[in-house]
Amino acid sequence: EREITMSWQSYVDDHLIGTGHVVQGAICGVDGAIWAASAGFNVSPEEVQKIVAGFEDPSGLQAGGIYLCGEKHMFIRSDDRFVAGKKDSNGIFAWKANTCVVIGTHGENIQGNNCNTCVGNLADYLMNSGM
Repeated sequence: EREITMSWQSYVDDHLIGTGHVVQGAICGVDGAIWAASAGFNVSPEEVQKIVAGFEDPSGLQAGGIYLCGEKHMFIRSDDRFVAGKKDSNGIFAWKANTCVVIGTHGENIQGNNCNTCVGNLADYLMNSGM
């Protein structure tokens, strides 16, 4: 089981954080289980479950915002695979694959589109790999 954890961690480290376009990131199961996360990115299973529910029905996120690591972000937009939120000059993007969700954040020194593309590309890759 440890090898699996390490390989998920390398996806976060290399394909999200390592690009320079993502400040913090995580890969989580659609059940909310945290598979891997960058250092200090303490997203909770409950927060992930609310994001997952928002892919199907965004009304809860629209009304209450998107919470990550206990911080509230304003809901921006979503569809059945994608959720975006913002807090000040920081943004959050979550993309759904089949069995997992890839989450990434950016700060004021990173273009939101670059972060979004990074997170979405990893989710697409995982989805195309059956994940």
